[in-house]
Amino acid sequence: MNKYGIWVVQSITYSLKVRNFASIACLGSLASDCRVKNIESERRWEEGQSLDGQKWKTLEHKGPLFPPEYEPLPKTVSFSYGGKPVSLSVAAEEVATFYAKMLDHEYTSKEVFQRNFFTDWRKEMTEEERDLIQTLSKCDFGEIHGYFLAKAEEKKALTKEEKQVLKEEASKQVEEYGYCYLDGHRERIGNFRVEPPGLFRGRGEHPKMGKLKKRVLPEDITINCSKDSNIPVPPRGHHWKKVQHDNAVTWLASWVENVQGSIKYIMLNPSSKLKGERDWQKFEIARKLKSKVDMIRRQYCADWKSREMKKRQRGVAVYFIDKLALRAGNEKEEGETADTVGCCSLRVEHITLHEKLDGQECVVEFDFLGKDSIRYYNKVPVEKRVFKNLKLFMENKIPEDDLFDRINTAYLNKTLNESMTGLTAKVFRTFNASTTLQEQLNKLTDADMSVQEKILSYNRANRAVAILCNHQRAAPKTFEKSMQLLQEKIALKQEQLDEAKKELKEARNQHKECSTDKSRKLVDKQEKRVKKLEEQLKKLQLQMTDREENKVIALGTSKLNYLDPRISVAWCKKFGVPIEKIYNKTQRDKFAWAIDMTEEDYQF
Repeated sequence: MNKYGIWVVQSITYSLKVRNFASIACLGSLASDCRVKNIESERRWEEGQSLDGQKWKTLEHKGPLFPPEYEPLPKTVSFSYGGKPVSLSVAAEEVATFYAKMLDHEYTSKEVFQRNFFTDWRKEMTEEERDLIQTLSKCDFGEIHGYFLAKAEEKKALTKEEKQVLKEEASKQVEEYGYCYLDGHRERIGNFRVEPPGLFRGRGEHPKMGKLKKRVLPEDITINCSKDSNIPVPPRGHHWKKVQHDNAVTWLASWVENVQGSIKYIMLNPSSKLKGERDWQKFEIARKLKSKVDMIRRQYCADWKSREMKKRQRGVAVYFIDKLALRAGNEKEEGETADTVGCCSLRVEHITLHEKLDGQECVVEFDFLGKDSIRYYNKVPVEKRVFKNLKLFMENKIPEDDLFDRINTAYLNKTLNESMTGLTAKVFRTFNASTTLQEQLNKLTDADMSVQEKILSYNRANRAVAILCNHQRAAPKTFEKSMQLLQEKIALKQEQLDEAKKELKEARNQHKECSTDKSRKLVDKQEKRVKKLEEQLKKLQLQMTDREENKVIALGTSKLNYLDPRISVAWCKKFGVPIEKIYNKTQRDKFAWAIDMTEEDYQF
């Protein structure tokens, strides 16, 4: 009998004060039923897994949905160059609209964005247009920008009936293209729409921002489905690049995008069974690390004293990945992406060593751009042996040299996998993130808290993870306005509470002077009103605290990618918090496997 089954027997036996053997046997059967139910839930998500790497037996779908063709601008809307209207070719005009739509965005003010856009735009122009249009500063996209603003306003002004028509059309597209049949089961597809052409933005200060993302054609797309299925039919006059039948992969269609040369995929929805299985396996591997982590830590500490420099660098790198949740970092071609780094790609210029700092010894000061060009800045006291090794690694190097010049991510992950099958640097990140959430929830949550207080505790636990993983964001543009509105609500609620307390005091005085049923009922009514207003005020104040603390912290990334959802599900069940307060509908679909199989006593 598992832990949960024993708990059922003990708790029910105690509460009913069962004494006879027959009753206990019955309870044992109930516990066994609970255990079976749990195992069945797990089997449902394991079902169909194949040891030979086969992901499915049959796969049928309609292929991707392409964006509509470009509609030329009305003749009344013109582009101007040097103050004079210019009639553009259809190809050049389409690209001009991409830029015009973004005029009120900060991207179009960036030099890199402007340069890349203008270079790619000129490639789409006719020879005559290139001869004429030589400088971006002389281009006037104002009328085009105004036209699309007006179109946006028209869409907002649609009647309820008109909006319903559009909604029904979108639903028909979802029904036709948004589902596939996988092993006979109807499964939702995630991103069945091919992204329309536009201008590449990238994340952070990406060197390719502003470049033209070209229209994807059927001739660019590889279709993946089973041999005996109905092959998707391409749009009239077109053909697929390739049709294949690879059941070792889960994607339905793929193509290479032109800006970075990366492969784009149409995949199953996160709520699909295959995705659920993969998520479950990912967190099970991270959970398995619990039993191995002490051995691995002893190993990397031993590596710090190795005679082999490569092992010393590996030991320090794994230490950073374990203790600071740093990403491993990947090798990139120069100029292909923004200058972001991870642990293995740190350069000498990214760290500063302090023998003593702020009363602490052996402090390492990190300052570099991590994923999505988010700055990672941290001052961390480290083990003396790590500090000495870092000094050694930096000897006779210039700032631009690699700190870990003997290792790379592939080597690091290979050696980690030798310590535990499936172990990578990312698994460490998942393990430490989930461990942190579990510890924080255990520490911060009290059963006597209100639901709103528990949610604040949950967000604070999640925030500790986000800080560990450096999941930052810029403050939302609407932050100040939303906070002002919330402050106004709090002030109004405080006025209502003060008035209600005044009325309660008057009612109590009247009851003292003339003790009647009517005056008693009035006091009871006013007391209930005061209590309700106090609860409403407290809820608003908690919301304000929560928003302020989350101002520059992104909680969603860790919640969706690094935190074992079973921790959150168990916490909700144990403390009576509705699961929808933690996960929205899409997230609940994604983590259906965790909701199905998790009991309240689960611990990561």
